[in-house]
Amino acid sequence: MNDRTNPVDAAVRGPETAPAAPAPAGGPAPVVPVGGPAPLSGRAPGVRKDGDAAEPGLAVRGGRPRVRRSGAGGTGRVSGGWTPWLYLAPALVVLGGLLVYPIYQLGLISFFEYTQAQVSGGEPATFEGFGNYAELFGDPQFWEVLLATVLFAAACVVSTLVVGCALAVLLTRVRALPRLALMLAALGAWATPAVTGSTVWLFLFDPDFGPVNRMLGLGDHSWTYGRISAFLLVLLEVVWCSFPFVMVTVYAGIRAVPAEVLEAASLDGASQWRIWRSVLAPMLRPILVVVTIQSVIWDFKVFTQIYVMTNGGGIAGQNLVLNVYAYQQAFASSQYGLGSAIGVVMLLILLAVTLVYLRLLRRQGEEL
Repeated sequence: MNDRTNPVDAAVRGPETAPAAPAPAGGPAPVVPVGGPAPLSGRAPGVRKDGDAAEPGLAVRGGRPRVRRSGAGGTGRVSGGWTPWLYLAPALVVLGGLLVYPIYQLGLISFFEYTQAQVSGGEPATFEGFGNYAELFGDPQFWEVLLATVLFAAACVVSTLVVGCALAVLLTRVRALPRLALMLAALGAWATPAVTGSTVWLFLFDPDFGPVNRMLGLGDHSWTYGRISAFLLVLLEVVWCSFPFVMVTVYAGIRAVPAEVLEAASLDGASQWRIWRSVLAPMLRPILVVVTIQSVIWDFKVFTQIYVMTNGGGIAGQNLVLNVYAYQQAFASSQYGLGSAIGVVMLLILLAVTLVYLRLLRRQGEEL
């Protein structure tokens, strides 16, 4: 071997040994490393010290040299940073057309006096600034409707989660045929249009021809006359058409839980409620987050069920929610600017609820 062999190359190839010299009588042959004695400083070859010259592009980590590979121009950055955005570009374009632009128009109209005269082109739109929001927040009916919407949505979300999770657990306990029947019935309820489902529920609870009053012996009791009973009737219909999503999603999550975990909990003597609370619920928390947020968004902006089943908001508007209230202000009263302001307020409330919920989960160490 050449005496001038680079010590870095020798380190990359590994230690080499010279041919063993003839062994003296009665002892092993000495082994002499090629490349000269080890450096007195004890540093590995290629490690740079102040004032030393080291070959560019080489570094030693853990006693082994590592080659640094730089990108174009020697910047060391990995090329292809725009590749993910190219894959996301079609979806972003669709979302921009279907979501961003309508929200922009909604917010823009909320700052103008925009009535039927401006829609028809008879008068120019007048900039009002926050005038529509001031009028909205100064209306006592808005706060009453907001409170009713929050309470109604909370009741719908809790009821939907309870029914959906209970039926998801039930699906894991029954045989194949009952499971299939329950799944088909739930998916049928989920696939039913909201208008059709609301009309069917109105017929079931009709005071004259409905079978529910006959079975319960209530005579000609009107479920839509009172405020609480009307909200209760709408809640039942909302839960009926919403629980299949929760049931199917949670059931899929339960099936993904290892069977050994559930068997261990059962052998330890845990009840079904304890297994759900202490084993399944923590493991299914990311799935429960998704279904909860979806339920909050859907139930907070309920429109069809309230409008159809209470005939536009009930007697004297006693069953109004924000979505129906915005519809009445925008289209019944032709105050499109005020209706747009209600829509912006609803959007901000839903964004705030979702962000607060996600932030609380991140503080608890959950990864979504």
